[in-house]
Amino acid sequence: MRRWIIKAWRENKSFLLFVFLMFIFRSAVADWNEVPTGSMQPTIVEGDRILVNKLAYDVRVPFTNISLLKLSDPVRGDIIIFDSKASEKRLVKRVVGVPGDIVELKDNILTINGEQLDYVTVTSTMSAEDKLENLLGVEHFVRVGRSGSRLSNFRSVEVPAGHYLALGDNRDNSADSRVIGFVPRREIVGRSRSVVLSLNYENYYIPRKDRFFHTL
Repeated sequence: MRRWIIKAWRENKSFLLFVFLMFIFRSAVADWNEVPTGSMQPTIVEGDRILVNKLAYDVRVPFTNISLLKLSDPVRGDIIIFDSKASEKRLVKRVVGVPGDIVELKDNILTINGEQLDYVTVTSTMSAEDKLENLLGVEHFVRVGRSGSRLSNFRSVEVPAGHYLALGDNRDNSADSRVIGFVPRREIVGRSRSVVLSLNYENYYIPRKDRFFHTL
């Protein structure tokens, strides 16, 4: 048995080393993440595989969330990927408030540090509107229900040190900081700025070629 193991190692050590290094790369440098829900529509759609830059904020011990070196902190507008202890899931949301910010949401209109954000309606249907939100200099699209929801409002809150307020772009259909609370800095594992590939779940998983390497 031992001889067989030694022989197998000698014959396959290059391949096994490659696999090991690939897992380390995906754990600590970059990976892709499937998005199974519509909480980030219209920016990210179901079936997108987004690229996760795991060196955006920290150098971490592979296969853990232990930070060896902090490189930077998330800023408003960043799409973050984090392992939420509160929801027991890996989530993808957008940073809206950073530590020290005072944030309020009224009828799906954000006010940050006393400044009400600007919105421009781009498309409209019977049930929802897609709007261009100017997040204090970072423009991106959000989707809001025409009738609103219980998530359309929250009172003024101050983002505590070491935490972030993160919302889904699909404002009336996202279990985000309005449900799970502020996101601890230690839970954030990376940032995404592009789609790698996309599969259409509603059409036999046919690839959406127009979303390959789409910038978020």
